[in-house]
Amino acid sequence: MKLLYITNGITGAGGLERVLSVKASLLTELFGYEVHIVSLNEIGKEAFFSFSDKVRKRSIVVSGNPMSYFSQYKKGVQILVEEIQPDVISVCDDAIKGFFLPWIISTKAKWIYESHASVLLGSTDKGLPFHKKVQHELKQFLGKRFSKIVLLTEGNRKEWELNNLVVIPNPVPFETNQYSSLKNRKIIAVGSYSFNKGYDLLLRIWESIEKDFPEWELNIYGRDTKKNLKQCAENLNLKNIHFHEPVTDIGAKYLDSSIMVLPSRSEGFGMVLIEAMSFGLPVISFDCPNSPKDIISNNEDGFLIENGNIQEFGEKLKSLLLSESLRQEMGEKAKQNVQRFSAGRIVKEWDELFKSL
Repeated sequence: MKLLYITNGITGAGGLERVLSVKASLLTELFGYEVHIVSLNEIGKEAFFSFSDKVRKRSIVVSGNPMSYFSQYKKGVQILVEEIQPDVISVCDDAIKGFFLPWIISTKAKWIYESHASVLLGSTDKGLPFHKKVQHELKQFLGKRFSKIVLLTEGNRKEWELNNLVVIPNPVPFETNQYSSLKNRKIIAVGSYSFNKGYDLLLRIWESIEKDFPEWELNIYGRDTKKNLKQCAENLNLKNIHFHEPVTDIGAKYLDSSIMVLPSRSEGFGMVLIEAMSFGLPVISFDCPNSPKDIISNNEDGFLIENGNIQEFGEKLKSLLLSESLRQEMGEKAKQNVQRFSAGRIVKEWDELFKSL
């Protein structure tokens, strides 16, 4: 079977890129698919995560004003679809343009849309902006042309009013028999530096904790292009906090840590939670829309905190800092519970979906 993924890019360090590298590689290596990936403006660039050598990667050049950009996008996709002749096309693009593809591209292929973000992505303190609400309503209409829209959690399903929805969670990207000792006095957070990720909340939480636990450090891995977060940390006079660029071998950083924290205001899935759990780390997350509660078993393999409640978040974090036995107990449960997201199991669900079409 020929499978074509259409996405914005594979050179970034985000969850979408990591998941695509895992799925595409396993589908071609274990399930015999002929997998093609089309991205935008990445000719000559290397993917951030590794893909199977059998995965065929192409890129379309798009630029200019919105009309010119969209015209080049449509033409480029059409040319490659006619050349590849895929059986299934899977669109991995949370922008609105991907929803137009089944309406403007001529093909006999079946269309799938992969939603990697919550509708609430882009929310501010004042809520979801009007243009985002309008955009989602348009997606609801355009989405009728897809054979299936694949969501990551049951919580995400509540944001849609279509009949072609199916839930397939993200897979754990690591296969490992190495686990953290949970003895190192290091806390880890991973993800892009944006309002949605809630790092401003994490700094306030750390401010209330750092002085009482001077032997512990907080490490944040992500790209802070505006340097706002570092400035905020300096303004709060925080000492034991370190900011790092994204790394390809994030697994080594999980192994070196003892607790994983996710302060997001909303999440499409919370990929970093299952990554950390696969290395035996207990996790703490706000119970934000729409995924942590589908991953964390509260008080078992981690803590789910009332969304935005930084005082409760800090108290639960302190309990893990104080008790190695609690970290070990929760870490052991994390290793067991995360197995339901194993790559082999999840990619098999995708194989069954593709064949059903």
